[in-house]
Amino acid sequence: MRVVHRRAATVRCLTALTLGMLALTGCSTDDGSAAAAASGTSAAPAPSPDGTAPSTAPTGTAPTGTAPSGTKPIGTGTRWAGTKQFVQIDDARTADGRTYLSVRPAQKKPHPQFEAWVIVPGEGPYTEVSMTEDAQVLLSVPLGDAKHPAAYAQADFVGRLTARPSSDRALLGYDLSFDGEGRVTRVQSLYTP
Repeated sequence: MRVVHRRAATVRCLTALTLGMLALTGCSTDDGSAAAAASGTSAAPAPSPDGTAPSTAPTGTAPTGTAPSGTKPIGTGTRWAGTKQFVQIDDARTADGRTYLSVRPAQKKPHPQFEAWVIVPGEGPYTEVSMTEDAQVLLSVPLGDAKHPAAYAQADFVGRLTARPSSDRALLGYDLSFDGEGRVTRVQSLYTP
């Protein structure tokens, strides 16, 4: 009798938990990419509501300054808040004492012959994100001076990135860590031969 009572109580608890999860999932306006972002993986661009082009930028307030053309500004409440993402960086700039990066999700795969990475470019527009004042920047070859990541100042990073031709930038990939407000707290370039 006690076993039956415990099973019934367990079933009720699981049913309540399941209904609660369904209610939370049903109330979400996200298309499922937040779950991928929360797990620390790069989320694929989601198609825009009108179905024309994929977008990685949620609605939000734009950072101070003007975003470079072809980018979408991103503010607080971003879907990347509190996650790690693998991205390409098309451009970087400094304005109002803050560094801004134009990024879009990409993929990385181990190089078949070397101890390095192959970057699989993403698609869609770049999104502008800001870095925190104390964000850590770790660079390795070809953007840095050595195969293993070393620390650089944000200004050095911006200078090294913008000095490279845009065709070279498409071959570079970065692991970014975001704080709870969607600002970049860590940038690490991947070693590519």
